[in-house]
Amino acid sequence: MSTPGFAGPVDAGLRAEVADRLAAAGANGTLPIVQSGDPVLRTPAATYTGQLGDLLIPLVAAMRRTMHAAPGVGLAAPQIGVGLALAVAEDAGAAQDPRERAPLAFRVLVNPRYEPLGEEDGGPARHASFFEGCLSIEGWHALVPRHHRVLLTGQDETGAAVEEALTGWPARIIQHETDHLRGELYLDRAVPRSFSSNANLVRLWGGALDPVPVSEALGFEVP
Repeated sequence: MSTPGFAGPVDAGLRAEVADRLAAAGANGTLPIVQSGDPVLRTPAATYTGQLGDLLIPLVAAMRRTMHAAPGVGLAAPQIGVGLALAVAEDAGAAQDPRERAPLAFRVLVNPRYEPLGEEDGGPARHASFFEGCLSIEGWHALVPRHHRVLLTGQDETGAAVEEALTGWPARIIQHETDHLRGELYLDRAVPRSFSSNANLVRLWGGALDPVPVSEALGFEVP
């Protein structure tokens, strides 16, 4: 039987694989996060049509626990070794953050897509450049230009259609996680000369909320 809201049949083999992963979860119910170099991170994820049946919700719950424990603000299924177009995202936000880090309520992204949008004031679509990290590239950050405002489309965990405009840091999170489902990592879009260890990003640049001083010191242009 397929999951309500999804028309496709259950994939018994994939379901068994996911069930084994959930059964092997740690004492806190978290799953191991795959690191860069594993082919699953470079393989476009399969469209979700109901392959997991009623295991979808337990998998989503485990992904949320894993994301929180890491800690992170998003996690895609390939990052736990499952090649399905599923991701979770959530961020409490931060006041007076130059990255426009508005709160992002917990959500499940199923078969997500995004496209750039013009600004709310009628201005053209534009990019913003800030440092990003990834739970699958431990210990590093780099400057990544992203669409400042995007239209997110796809489905939620019930199969209901999703269409939402997102701006600033929430838009960046959605782009980052959706890219994972395409077999892409943030380093594919990053300014190579900007790569910095997490420790140096904090020690030298206070977290690099403003990328300009970093660019001046390391010799790169902010896109």
